[in-house]
Amino acid sequence: MDTETGTVSEEPKGKEEREHSLFFEASRKVLLASIGAVALAQDEMEDFIDKLIERGEIADKDGRKLIKEMKEKRKKHAQEVEEEVSKKVRETMERMNIPTRVDLERLASSIAALSQKIDELAKSHK
Repeated sequence: MDTETGTVSEEPKGKEEREHSLFFEASRKVLLASIGAVALAQDEMEDFIDKLIERGEIADKDGRKLIKEMKEKRKKHAQEVEEEVSKKVRETMERMNIPTRVDLERLASSIAALSQKIDELAKSHK
């Protein structure tokens, strides 16, 4: 933190911070690539099913059902991946000893309570 301006520096300072930043940037890139690949695969599958319908190889109703099932499976898989990624991020944050939002909220609450007590004590000693 820059003490003159009160702003937080964007550059990681220590080894842990650099590792943290590199980990999250790499994770972000992998997730974005995965999302793109899944979206592309779904588009290709829908195009393929549409062509089968056009050629009369499968009924329109069956094709739509297949697309719906595929989307449901993808949604379920996406939720599972999200849960797994969240779990890995929490584990990594714990290993790196990074406080969670809940930890920071508890700390802020404790500070507010202590500040109130200090103010009350200061008023009672006047």
